[in-house]
Amino acid sequence: MELYFLGTNAGVPSLQRNVTSIALRLLEERRSLWLFDCGEGTQHQILKSPLKLSKLEKVFITHMHGDHVFGLPGLLSSRGAQGVTAPLAIYGPPGIKSFIETSLTISQSRVPYTMDIIEHTGGVIFEDKYFRVEAAGLDHRADSYGYRVVEKDLPGSLDPKRLEAYGLKPGPQYGKLKRGESVELGDGSWIHPADVLLAPKKGRVVTILGDTRPCPGVEVLAKDADVLVHEATFMEDLAELAHEYYHSTAKQAAEAAVRGGVKSLFLTHFSSRYKDVEHLQPLLQEAKEVFEHTRLAEDFGLYPVQRST
Repeated sequence: MELYFLGTNAGVPSLQRNVTSIALRLLEERRSLWLFDCGEGTQHQILKSPLKLSKLEKVFITHMHGDHVFGLPGLLSSRGAQGVTAPLAIYGPPGIKSFIETSLTISQSRVPYTMDIIEHTGGVIFEDKYFRVEAAGLDHRADSYGYRVVEKDLPGSLDPKRLEAYGLKPGPQYGKLKRGESVELGDGSWIHPADVLLAPKKGRVVTILGDTRPCPGVEVLAKDADVLVHEATFMEDLAELAHEYYHSTAKQAAEAAVRGGVKSLFLTHFSSRYKDVEHLQPLLQEAKEVFEHTRLAEDFGLYPVQRST
């Protein structure tokens, strides 16, 4: 599980940063890619990255402002032009279905794959035996949502010492035990998975927020997350401006991380007034004074999501 930032600017692109889009690479977990928001130019960013549209399985849109959705019609069309036929699920607030269908219809774009467009107003929006995705409303000028991706706990690894004690050798029986099946020994006794498996591996939690002012929804989504991705459009000296435009400061993002008990925080969605990495350092310092484990997201930055031990 890895985060890959395709755009970290707010509002409009700059020479240094594109507008918002974040990929969650799940190549080991499900051989796929999930995309969060798709600002204008996202497909160009993907062309410059190691990401492949053929791996794209799901798209999650936080809200309908242009810097988060204007790249979506082109990306969907290009995915089809590349010959990808695998189905795609798109989740977003009310209006996302009309936006996609109207854009593709009027432009006569050919999409040779099934699209399942799911409009939601929060709650559990996806779940299978490996992952659950929850959404909650935030506080922005448009209906804005954050997403909490919960990886379910995985079975523990086989314990070589216990296996040896039972006289088990590598082979099909290992696979059965790993899958949660019991196996019968030659003497008629049974070995159950709990007899030879180590403790389960705790699943990871990644929270990715849309644009927002501080609000209860942030805390619900961020609680005990391994990673929180939070907008930091301004520094605290512009807190009144941030509030007026329904955004957050770097300090407010750090305070949310502290309240949520998260393990690491990524700041993103920076105002164009902070032109480059050097100009972003004061935002980082401001946040780190409140929450030490803070990093600046960078375009084309790849960040593994570590599993808690």
